Formats: sequence, C-alpha cells, structure tokens
Amino acid sequence: MAIVVTSSSSRKSRQDTGHLYREDFDGGPVSMDEIEKGLFLGNLTSATNMETLKSHKITHILTLDSVPLPSHVQQVSFLTTKYVQISDMPKEDILHHLDQCTEFISLALDKGENILVHCYFGVSRSSTAVIAYMMKKHNLEYQQAFEIVKSKRKFVHPNSGFVNQLKLYRRMGCTIDPQFDKYKAYRLKLAGEQVRKAKILPQNFTNLIKPDPAITQENPEPIVYRCRKCRRVVASKSNVLLHSPKNGQPPQSQIDGAGTTNAPPATTTATQETPVAPTRLIDQIAEQIRRVSVFDRTNDPDAKCKSILFLEPIAWMKNISNNTQGRLNCPKCEQKLGNFSWINGCQCPCGEEVSPAFYLIASRVELTKAVQNVQTTV
Repeated sequence: MAIVVTSSSSRKSRQDTGHLYREDFDGGPVSMDEIEKGLFLGNLTSATNMETLKSHKITHILTLDSVPLPSHVQQVSFLTTKYVQISDMPKEDILHHLDQCTEFISLALDKGENILVHCYFGVSRSSTAVIAYMMKKHNLEYQQAFEIVKSKRKFVHPNSGFVNQLKLYRRMGCTIDPQFDKYKAYRLKLAGEQVRKAKILPQNFTNLIKPDPAITQENPEPIVYRCRKCRRVVASKSNVLLHSPKNGQPPQSQIDGAGTTNAPPATTTATQETPVAPTRLIDQIAEQIRRVSVFDRTNDPDAKCKSILFLEPIAWMKNISNNTQGRLNCPKCEQKLGNFSWINGCQCPCGEEVSPAFYLIASRVELTKAVQNVQTTV
C-alpha cells in the first residue's frame, strides 16, 4: 500500500484512492516528557497536536520516522521542522544522522527556544537522538545518558542496533571519525549487507574503496606493504584494520615472529599457504618495523589482535565492486596476495568474526619503511 503525505483538506479523497496517509496513523494519546529545560521527547500525536505544541511553547520539531509530519504541521509559521527518514530496525543506519540531529537540537536550545524530538511512539528512534545529544553536551558515556533520559521518560528503549551505534558514536568523541577502526568496520558491514542483497556495491558506498597507495601522491605514508615478489606497494599502514581479540591473544603456536598467522583465515576462497622465513637483511628489518610500527600495542590497554592482516578495500583490488568474493592478485605480477568476501567474511584465530573481510597472506607481502615508496604503476 502506498504512503502519501497530504494536508487535511484533501483527506476526504483517500478512501477513493486506496492510499495510506500520515493522518491515518493513530499514535495514541499525547505523550511527551521534558528531558532537560526546553528539550522534550514525545510521540507522533504530541507533534501534531497544536494545543500541546503551543502550551509547551515548542518552536522546533525533530522527526525521526518513516513518514514526515503532515504538511499542514510543517507549514505552521511558528515551527521550524527537520525530518530524518528512518525505520525502527536494528540494521538501520542512524549513526550517520546523529551529528545533524544533535546540531539541530543545540540550535534550538542555544537560542532559548523549546524543541520536541519525536518518532512514532517516542521510544526508540527519537530517544536515540536525545541520548546522543546528552552524551555530546554533557560528555557522558552511553549508559549514563540513557539513565538520565529514562529517568524522565520511563519507557525509552533504543533497539539493540541503535545502542551499538550510540556506543560507537561515543567512542569517536560524539562525532563521525572516518579514520576510526571501528567506524571503518561498521561502514564495511553496512556495505556488505547491501552487496548481499544486490550482488554489487551500491554507488553510495564507493567511497569505501581507498586510493591505490602505489599511485604517485603528495605526502605518501612512509610505512607500506609490498608484494614480496615484485615489490609493488599494495597497502599503507592506515589501510590496516585492527581488531581486539575476542578470546584473548591467539596461542603463540599460531603466530610467527612478525605477529601473523601461519595460515590464512578459513573462508570460502582461502587456500593453505606457508610463510617464507625472512632470510635477507631487508626482510629482517621489515619484520622489526612490522612489530614496532604496526602491531605492537604493549602500551595500549585496548590491545589489538596480531593474527591476520585485514585491510580496507583498495582501488587496485579488481572486481571487488561487482563480485561478492574472490582472490586478491598483485596488480603488477598477478601473484595471489590474499582473498576477499563481502558476505562470508572469515574467523580470525583469536575467535573474532570479521565480515566483510579483505586480507593479505603474510608470506606474500612484506612491510617496509621506504623513503621513496610510491611509484606510478597500475
């Protein structure tokens, strides 16, 4: 059934068209609570009740719903409205709306005006936006902000997916940090879900594919991975995706001196490989750089797993935009360097499931700190 937003003057024709209108939704009685001075959290009915809005001196309305407010409410002269289209489902991406939501709330409150944040029932979507604002304004952890909001509106309950996104938002400093490892993994997971459905990477996720570090660029990163056979640069240090070990550090028998496993993770495309021991001086230096510059986290309480070299998608990786999984071959010598999978991923020896997964086989690459590490090549 189609959903159509219209003014009250045209409601008389809806029975004839078979369309569903915003006014056909009954959100129950007016329900809204003041979380802190000027900030109200409520349901759809409270946002469409003119007497309620006037009595509480509401001047701004933030709507997080699958359908916007009726046009006759949006056109009220004393209201400034903002609409975020989102469903109340754990897999929905509310994270990318949180910055604009918190900014809109701050805009109203900083002027001394009152704002109503609402969704359909005022339970999950709208409470997520308000909790994000409380975390950001008062420098609170998720649980602290949640308890404050819940103490004012007892039945707030963000769904599990939104809770995880709020915690990630907090870890990034209540903003979007594109370089944060957990954020990169989050974006890849969103893309993987889309690839699972469409069998192709959607256009709005193409920015996940990072520039080829071997192409001439300004200020190239000094620490890079190269194909062990032809020395072609295939990844920079910033392309590495680190993760915390799920079951503690993997057994030492699984890890070689460079902090990489003796076998690639088990995926549908993986094949057994045996690492090549570094015999040349340059290889030994590379191994030391690997320990010190990339994987050594002895001073980091949030220690990272040392088992598998997972990467972001990189431009030289062929066919990753229109295939769900496959091999990663060196773009210069065509030697197999690793595998990728948007939908199956792989399980790291530490027990952590990584999906989507783009990884290089340790025996096929080397880490180096080169003064001139960027070349013009394809």
